[in-house]
Amino acid sequence: MKKVGLYFGTFNPIHNGHIALGNYFIEYTDLDEVWFIVSPQNPFKLDQELLAENHRLEMVRLALENHPNLSYLDIEFDLPKPSYTIKTLRFLIKKEAAITFALLMGEDNLVYFDQWKEFESILKLVDLYVYPRKHQNEIPESLLKHPKIELVPAPKLDFASRDIRKILSRGGEAKSLIPAQIVTYLEENKFYQ
Repeated sequence: MKKVGLYFGTFNPIHNGHIALGNYFIEYTDLDEVWFIVSPQNPFKLDQELLAENHRLEMVRLALENHPNLSYLDIEFDLPKPSYTIKTLRFLIKKEAAITFALLMGEDNLVYFDQWKEFESILKLVDLYVYPRKHQNEIPESLLKHPKIELVPAPKLDFASRDIRKILSRGGEAKSLIPAQIVTYLEENKFYQ
């Protein structure tokens, strides 16, 4: 049975780290593919300025063009907002019954995972593959020892989308952090300036 990792995010914007992580999971875990789920609205980021979902989706499409095992979905665009992972998972599992799914998550999100809507139900439906991310808080012991949660020693990224937005808003360049086609897209549309 095919196993797919689901990488949820606002991807505001997508960057080289996202792509590197997707490829890492394919190469070093049992995942056959990684699907980037572009979230129109994260319930934990309600006050964050987001580019319109169609622009973020287009950037993800452009960034993944040359990565055959990485693809993207816009299924949350048609689901009620804000987007709740449990609802998306139930929808996907029903639609793609021949696929086993795993949820990809940064440690910074695992810290608060027990605050997610129906987090216990998520763990009944899928495995959680957790990659290193900077965070200040301690991960609850119950989550660290949970049999469905696996800490994956992926490379730790020293930057995030918010760092890229900050660099660009100050007139700086982020060419080493984002794919060339995304640099062009952002410049053409004058985003984050």
